[in-house]
Amino acid sequence: MSQDIIREVSFFLHSTIMGIVITFVYDWFLILRKLIKHNSLWISLEDIIFWLACGIGVFYMLYRENNGVLRWFTVIGAVIGMAVYKLLIGNKFVHIMSTCIYKIMWLIFKILQVIVKPLKWLLSKLKKLAALIKRKLRKLRNFIKNKLTVCIKMFKMVLCKQ
Repeated sequence: MSQDIIREVSFFLHSTIMGIVITFVYDWFLILRKLIKHNSLWISLEDIIFWLACGIGVFYMLYRENNGVLRWFTVIGAVIGMAVYKLLIGNKFVHIMSTCIYKIMWLIFKILQVIVKPLKWLLSKLKKLAALIKRKLRKLRNFIKNKLTVCIKMFKMVLCKQ
């Protein structure tokens, strides 16, 4: 085989792999959308960022592999890679990963609930203790203020008599 044909086949395989990678990365966006509900604005922003990044990645591959020339088999290779990925893995991967991540998040939430419940109880008891101390300090302050007021009045009376 000539060196040119080997290079073209290698370029076709790289295009196919690029199609698989693009679809794989987009599946992670779909997983994120299943886990966290998005409105249409966020979905649009994510898609714009995704396709800009894909465009840059494809342009870099074309520039590095084929001096920036877009060939028909490059597009066909990417489409074949996307189709093979979607047919073999696609929807199953999104469903399995979103389910696994959801279950992991649910487990973490339950563990945090078990940890936080005693802390909430302790915090409520500390709040009650703080309120009690505040009331006692207020009473003590009022008591001291009254005693000092009486002492000052007595002192003034003693000074005025002399």
